[in-house]
Amino acid sequence: MAVQRRRLGEIVEHARTGSPYYRDLYSGLPPGVDDSSSLPVTGKKALMAHYDDWATDREVTLARARAFATDPQLVGERFLDRYLLVTTSGTTGNPAIFVKDDRDIAVNYALSMRMMGSWLNLADITRIVAGGGRMAIVAATNGHFLVSAGAARMRAHRLQRRSIRLFSVHTPLRELVEALNQFRPALLLGYGSVLNMLAAEQESGRLHIAPVVVEPAGETLTSGDYARMARAFEAKVRDTYGASECPFLTEGCAYGWYHVNSDWALVEPVEADYSPTPPGRPSHTVLVTNLANRVQPILRYDLGDSVLQRPDPCPCGNPLPAMHVQGRVANLLTFATARGEVVIAPLMLNTLVDRTPGVQLYQIVQTSPASLRIRMLPAPGADPETVWSTVRDGIGGLLADHKLDHVILERAEEPPQQAPGGKYRTVIPLKDFA
Repeated sequence: MAVQRRRLGEIVEHARTGSPYYRDLYSGLPPGVDDSSSLPVTGKKALMAHYDDWATDREVTLARARAFATDPQLVGERFLDRYLLVTTSGTTGNPAIFVKDDRDIAVNYALSMRMMGSWLNLADITRIVAGGGRMAIVAATNGHFLVSAGAARMRAHRLQRRSIRLFSVHTPLRELVEALNQFRPALLLGYGSVLNMLAAEQESGRLHIAPVVVEPAGETLTSGDYARMARAFEAKVRDTYGASECPFLTEGCAYGWYHVNSDWALVEPVEADYSPTPPGRPSHTVLVTNLANRVQPILRYDLGDSVLQRPDPCPCGNPLPAMHVQGRVANLLTFATARGEVVIAPLMLNTLVDRTPGVQLYQIVQTSPASLRIRMLPAPGADPETVWSTVRDGIGGLLADHKLDHVILERAEEPPQQAPGGKYRTVIPLKDFA
């Protein structure tokens, strides 16, 4: 806790000194703050609205960040020759742009290696080495998303270029299975819903790989999902809970709990009025503080997920605070065809729409077994007809790639609708449509 308080005090002072946004936000606070509860709450909407005043590097501007983010050839390259730029996947319909300094990246890498080490025994390591250390990452490759940008940065090193391979989440399932069979990964990482689909392919015998560790990410899965993956791949299934704002937030344990990396991150489960939620009860949301990133400070940031903090020690023996995540449930779209069920993972659609210029907010609703209703709010100044035709053609192309040409795309008159908790779900499957 002493290390945490010291690092919090240092980053708060750094933010007050270098960021006009935080200087104004913290103007009424005394010097030497090292208790997060005394800090005002921030969030994606406020920080994006004050983007040019947010960063402590005055060369970081929204115009420059957007220009960089629109070029897929620059994924993983250095923004302003010194930073990693990532965009969110837009699962709540409003993507953001984050800039990460070398300190943030180094902490993330070090904690990831520590976490992986806690998962593996000598036999596991021997199998990984025997398998060439090959890591397959199934993710969105069509933008500056955290996983793809980070993987691109790692692949820039000659020694890692052959052992790490990115596979596009938009690849038709049959082609993805063939590519993974050829690569034979020892480590398999990807979106939870997609890895669930691959587990089914492994069970059917079409996919035949032998990863040592399977790491689903980005979506909450059921205990049955984890058991299915472990059984199908005959592998350890471990995951972690993080976000673009703070990827090294937690490390997962064998008992399914997420342990907060408290030396480098703060997690505060809170009620709707931001008062603390006691352990053992689901929170309304969670406030996150990243103690590593100094170029774009993330301090008491409302992440929007509901979490439950464990009230007693975790049986795994890790003394760090442990929690479960209630949010981020996968919303798989299932379509019946003559060939059987075809499943589309939500992030296939999210990452496709995110790259469409002129979309401010969107929602894709499955209204029948063979129809999708597209709710959109165009960005100010954008031509609604152009935006609609681009989104329609993009989703139509994705469906065609999966032999779902029969699915009807409807243009909604109503805007995206908020869930009771205030979030905008970007993908709503038929089972949840009312």
